Amino acid sequence: MQRYFLKANVEANFTLDEETYHHFVTVLRAKEGTKAEFVQPNQSVVIASLATVADGIATMNVVDTLTSNVELPIDTTIVCGLPKGDKAELIVQKATELGVNQVIFVQTAWSVAKWNDKAAKKIARLQKIAAGAAEQSHRTRVPAIKYLASLTEVAVMPFDHKMIAYEEAAKTGEQAQLAQTLAAIEPQQSICAVFGPEGGIAPQEIETLTANGFTVAALGPRILRAETAPLYWLSAISFALELAQPQH
Repeated sequence: MQRYFLKANVEANFTLDEETYHHFVTVLRAKEGTKAEFVQPNQSVVIASLATVADGIATMNVVDTLTSNVELPIDTTIVCGLPKGDKAELIVQKATELGVNQVIFVQTAWSVAKWNDKAAKKIARLQKIAAGAAEQSHRTRVPAIKYLASLTEVAVMPFDHKMIAYEEAAKTGEQAQLAQTLAAIEPQQSICAVFGPEGGIAPQEIETLTANGFTVAALGPRILRAETAPLYWLSAISFALELAQPQH
């Protein structure tokens, strides 16, 4: 069943906004009685059926509610040095599917890409990609997509757990930090991980982050691409905190 996100909580019936109308009625050619799922701002989900379509206005009737527990049990943020090409789109789409809550793209010392005055336009597009991926993966929230000009701003942000995925740590054989962090984290806590661009993270940036409580961690013995590393990290979180937990 198709899923959409609502901008306001609804009662027994409601009308579709222009964008949802276009996709549901025009593209999918929904008929009277066709049902879809709608996520409200409070993250509750209702099932509604198409009641009427007239003069470009579609009215939906709520017919049921859903109990949905699809979000990760912790709040996750990935911070990515600006990647080249369209890799940012891939990261946002797949990270959304994997349950991320926030994606921050940041200009780093070794970033080849430069967004500068294009940042606002890029973030708007990436936010749309996140919304589409959240609908497709039947999530109950859309991740926030942001841009920051330097890692210094990230360093002082408050998180319960803070990590740096550092390829030099993998080269030295460090393999314990990620597992230790995931074993210690509690439900509802927040965790942030910083990932470098193709050129990696500069030593002075590592110093700034570690001075503000970030710990260095390897993501296994192999060196991962800029777009692969955050997805690996999110997958590890899902396995440790969802799949590997005792089933009740």
